[in-house]
Amino acid sequence: MSTFTAFYTAWSDQLQQLLRQLCSAPKPPTTQDHLHHLNHLVNKVLSHYAEYYRVKAAAAERDVLDIFAAPWASAFEKSLHWIAGWRPTTVFHLVYTESSILFESHIVDILRGVRTGDLGDLSPTQFRRVSELQCETVKEENAITDELSEWQHSVSDLMGATTDVDKMIERLVTVVRKADDLRLRTLKRVVDLLTAQQAVEFLIAAVELQQGIREWGMNQDRECSY
Repeated sequence: MSTFTAFYTAWSDQLQQLLRQLCSAPKPPTTQDHLHHLNHLVNKVLSHYAEYYRVKAAAAERDVLDIFAAPWASAFEKSLHWIAGWRPTTVFHLVYTESSILFESHIVDILRGVRTGDLGDLSPTQFRRVSELQCETVKEENAITDELSEWQHSVSDLMGATTDVDKMIERLVTVVRKADDLRLRTLKRVVDLLTAQQAVEFLIAAVELQQGIREWGMNQDRECSY
């Protein structure tokens, strides 16, 4: 087991603990203490993700090909990867999906003018800002994809006697770093557009999706190994 694989296992277990804290948090917050608690939990989760990318960056510097191989991930998880991780634009699909589900479940209250304050109650301004951020993220995501494509096309140069392999690997490390930076920035910027309650609900959905995909994938791998 690689050092990063061991880290990821422990990190994932800690994420599950944070998920339980998010789920048990008071929603909606009815006091200032509740609001402070929600904001504290949101910051804890974001810090946990930031720690993941910090350690991953160091691991990529040591062995970026191992990061792409992702031995800690299931085959199903790897099939969903974009440059050694999740697509940043997945965040927006999650926001729209969760908002739509909650909106439909509260449609009667909303028609009566009752504000729920959850993800189903996003304001027009919030929707506009999420849409603008999505467009920006798509552009950055495409640019990084193009950069990886250029790197892949240059692999044929490896056959040349004068090829600097170390320099090519450094380029790949840079691509991974840009992808991970975009992932973390997108997560943080979406959270910044939400209220504390909405941010908690969004992070619950994000972590449940991540953990659900991991659990299903690991179960599939175990069944295939029999």
